[in-house]
Amino acid sequence: VQLQASGGGLVQAGGSLRLSCTASGRIFSLNDMGWYRQAPGMQRELAAEITRAGSTKYADSVKGRFTISRDNAKKTVYLQMNSLKPEDTGVYSCAADIVYSERDGTPVAIKDYWGQGTLVTVSS
Repeated sequence: VQLQASGGGLVQAGGSLRLSCTASGRIFSLNDMGWYRQAPGMQRELAAEITRAGSTKYADSVKGRFTISRDNAKKTVYLQMNSLKPEDTGVYSCAADIVYSERDGTPVAIKDYWGQGTLVTVSS
């Protein structure tokens, strides 16, 4: 099982980026999915999360600027980031509650399975 994040980069303040995170492997189901971020020297924090049914939750600092969405058929979660600020700079990582299948078909549930991060840098 793997979560592959992409879409990070360098952008000027006020600009936009769209992050994607795709799950692969013998996945039986993807439940809650989220994007977390960690600024230099800071603790990791939740930016946004989305349930399988599409209910969303955002950190106060990104409300009105970021939109999380998902495509269950593509096993992908997105984070559309608009009106970016220098304080949005950091490593963005996706996490998901996953049920996957062992080789013998046994389902295994993992809470907060992490993918690798993608760096977002916002210049002033």
